[in-house]
Amino acid sequence: MQRPAGFFPKRNPVFQSAGRSYFMMRKSLAIILLLSLLGLCLGSCSGQGAGAEKTPLVVFAAGSLIIPFDHIEKAFEEKYPNIDVQSEYHGSIQVIRHATELHKPIDVVTTADAALIPMLMYATNLPETEQPYANWHIRFASNHLALAYQTESKYANEINAENWTEIISRPDVKIGIADPRFDASGYRALMAFALAEIANENYGLFSPMFDRQFTFPVTIFRGDELTTITVPEILETKSGSHIVIRGASIQLIALLESGDLDYAFEYESVIQQHDLKMVSLPAEVNLGEDENKELYQQVQVNLDFQRFASIKPQFRGERIGYGITIPASALHPDQAAQFIAFLLSAEGRNLMEADHHPMFETFIADGHKNLPSGLQAITTPME
Repeated sequence: MQRPAGFFPKRNPVFQSAGRSYFMMRKSLAIILLLSLLGLCLGSCSGQGAGAEKTPLVVFAAGSLIIPFDHIEKAFEEKYPNIDVQSEYHGSIQVIRHATELHKPIDVVTTADAALIPMLMYATNLPETEQPYANWHIRFASNHLALAYQTESKYANEINAENWTEIISRPDVKIGIADPRFDASGYRALMAFALAEIANENYGLFSPMFDRQFTFPVTIFRGDELTTITVPEILETKSGSHIVIRGASIQLIALLESGDLDYAFEYESVIQQHDLKMVSLPAEVNLGEDENKELYQQVQVNLDFQRFASIKPQFRGERIGYGITIPASALHPDQAAQFIAFLLSAEGRNLMEADHHPMFETFIADGHKNLPSGLQAITTPME
């Protein structure tokens, strides 16, 4: 039946009420869904924003610090969640070169030889400001040089702290050394042989180990008061050499574990961290005892590098001391100071020593007045 224009049927009140309720329910569900989606979006955006707002803290450190610094990094980031530590590890000289020669924006520089910092950073200026890359550093940790090996290593049942120079000098033994041009443990390995000669008054130990192993020889000069070892600019082993060289001592671990090396010069902390066997070297050789510092000073390693024409890289024997500083080119010096303060705290000490890496009881600072104020309070000026 055709309805008149303007006619609308009268709705049943029950159906009308039910329809209104249904409509309101759908509307409420839509609002809830919209708010939920909005909440997810805001949460996601907030999460992204928090991540984006984290300050990237670039830390370059010696390879022997990989394991303890990994634990330091995690604990530090847990305490300071707004900071993202970004770490790289190299031989100690390479660590500094990334700042001074490659001009990378590094916030914290940490080396296995504190003496490298004044040698290579105090004496080198930023091109933009003509100010030195660093004018302070802190000695915070020590170590001992040792020999790492495995049960399957040749003569593993014979080697000890008395005969180690003779065992690893044998032509059928593969011995790994870090490159002394880039890594502190490399030139310390050379020092160890010279110190063994002095301690034992046997001056025929160095030559069997190193003679005729390199295209350009590593030379030794024995003066009355100072023994000087010179490393050539080009350091290449000859074919068939029993010496294997890598850029950083940590790179020798894999070769040792695979059986490509019988022995490797490493720091005691690294050997213990990797559960390897160890020959602990005598105190007069291992460069880790303060009471032998006068003996250690009788040896020096020179790098014969054209690249260092304005700097004479001469490493005098001394007790092993790790150094840390904040380069003048650092983008985040305040966060860098927080990182160092955490490292030097009781929590940092516990983490380091849990990884077998000894810390100094007192942290000595060179250029103490130049340190950030927070670090001055926890360090002692160098005399």
